[in-house]
Amino acid sequence: MGEKMGKIFDGKKKLKLGTEKNPAIVNVKTKERMKEVAKIFEKNDWKYTIEVDRDKPEDITELEILLNWPKPKEAEKKVGRNEPCSCGSGKKYKKCCGK
Repeated sequence: MGEKMGKIFDGKKKLKLGTEKNPAIVNVKTKERMKEVAKIFEKNDWKYTIEVDRDKPEDITELEILLNWPKPKEAEKKVGRNEPCSCGSGKKYKKCCGK
C-alpha cells in the first residue's frame, strides 16, 4: 500500500463544447469548405475556430460530436410497492408480482 492513488476527479467541471470558453476547433482544406462548416456552426449558435490548411487532413470531429449530441433518456415509471399491480389482479404490487 505504499503507492498513492492518483485523483480520479480533480474538481474541475468540463466545459461544454461549442461555448465561448471551449469553442469547437475544426480543420478544413479549402475556403469553400470553411464557409459550409461555418454556416452549420452559426445556424446552431455554436462558437468555433476553423483552420484552413491544404496540407492537413480534414478534421471535423468536434462538429460531428455537436451534431450527434446524445439525447437524454427518460426513465421508465416504476410501479410503487403499495400501488395496485400492473397485471390487473387488484392486489398491491408487493403482494402480487413484486414478490
